[in-house]
Amino acid sequence: MTLADALDAFASVRQSPQSQGHIRPLHWYVACRLVLEGGFLPSHIVPRPPFEAHRLRRGIYRLEHVPELGGQGERTVLGGLKAKDIDVVVANTAVGPCVAVSIKGTLNAFRNLTNRMEEAVGDCTNLHIAYPNLVYGFFHVLRANRAGPRPADAAHFLAAGAQGETRSNDVALRDDEPVDSLVRYHDVMSQLTGRRGVRDDVTRYESVALALVTPSAGNGAGILDTWPGAASSLRIERFFDTLYSEYDLRYVFAAPKMAGKTTRATWREDSPTLRHPLASEFAARVEP
Repeated sequence: MTLADALDAFASVRQSPQSQGHIRPLHWYVACRLVLEGGFLPSHIVPRPPFEAHRLRRGIYRLEHVPELGGQGERTVLGGLKAKDIDVVVANTAVGPCVAVSIKGTLNAFRNLTNRMEEAVGDCTNLHIAYPNLVYGFFHVLRANRAGPRPADAAHFLAAGAQGETRSNDVALRDDEPVDSLVRYHDVMSQLTGRRGVRDDVTRYESVALALVTPSAGNGAGILDTWPGAASSLRIERFFDTLYSEYDLRYVFAAPKMAGKTTRATWREDSPTLRHPLASEFAARVEP
């Protein structure tokens, strides 16, 4: 699964939004990326990526693509207040849940993002109470609906106004600028990222990413590069690297006696998986 394919499934919404068919490809993409780029063992991840890792020597593995091993679903994690189903979870058998990513998708009703803020704070607090060491990421994609006539292929999830236009509440971009509700949402989420260390604020995520997804126009869907701005801490380019560095600080460098069980895997450069055409999109974690 490439990021472009996952974003296209989200933005095109070929199925009813209630089916979650538009967001599940992003779960799959993130899970695969945590293996190829992150060096986490596929058997430790839910949903299970379609790979098998064969240990060659300490820290070095041969990675094979085994489609029938791929799985679906979420993992239920016991929080401090209630159990929570999380979209993507890495659970090392030695330390339990250690990395988690909550993936949200918003297609319309951008004025209701206030609810997302409240949910985000609650989810993060709930899990960090039970697992202070957990490296938790929040990845939110939003459809970049533009002001103007409602697109004909969006009638099953966007209601039209009196003149056939996309309703104001469902507009994300007006004259190529994000609407006020998106600006406020970005500002709030900027305050909920950047948790550093187990004694830091439990209401903050280790990493947060926001992305406006432009619908396909014959060339596939893509991420709008102008929002969030280049200086924003919520750019997707920073999201995964932050997860990896925080994991290493907490589970490897802070506990050297456990490093044999917690150090992220490195893949042999000649692994069959890395020769797969789709693998070229990922910056695989290979032997130097």
